Amino acid sequence: MDIFDKMKSGEIYNPGEADLLEMQVKANQLIFDYNHTPLTERGKRQTLIKEIFASVGENITIETPFHANWGLNTSLGSNFYANFNMTLVDDADITIGDLVKFGPNVVLTTASHPIDPDLRRQSLQFNRPIVIGDNVWIGANVVVFGGVSIGENSVIGAGSVVTKDVPANVVAFGNPCKVIRPVDA
Repeated sequence: MDIFDKMKSGEIYNPGEADLLEMQVKANQLIFDYNHTPLTERGKRQTLIKEIFASVGENITIETPFHANWGLNTSLGSNFYANFNMTLVDDADITIGDLVKFGPNVVLTTASHPIDPDLRRQSLQFNRPIVIGDNVWIGANVVVFGGVSIGENSVIGAGSVVTKDVPANVVAFGNPCKVIRPVDA
């Protein structure tokens, strides 16, 4: 297994390996280019979005600036909107469905570091994927951790820290995020 596959496998690995860093510089250059492309150059911005991400649907809007470790480990569904300062720590796969909306300052982080201090001293980490279903709304300043799935039609309230799965069709918020009620209540 090469280091890129190991990074996405959930196993502990060294994110500072030269091969990874070289690949990441190329990915980060595309993100830099997107963030510095004038809003009036919509065609160029859309081309860059298609180059940055693993896959993209139609009608993608990402306000600048946005940040990502890679971009190429994230898939965006159609009619996706992200307000400014979206941050994707996409060392594992992030899958975002159709009709998903992000408020400002949303952070999706697949990366985690070992609790064992000896492993942390070695700067090791592991990653777990994130899956967001269709028609999800994530409010401002929400953090979603690796290994979490958010079901379709759910709403995550502003300021939430999502550490566990959220089922479909609910309103959830808090730190830690908890289901409060069904969306239709």
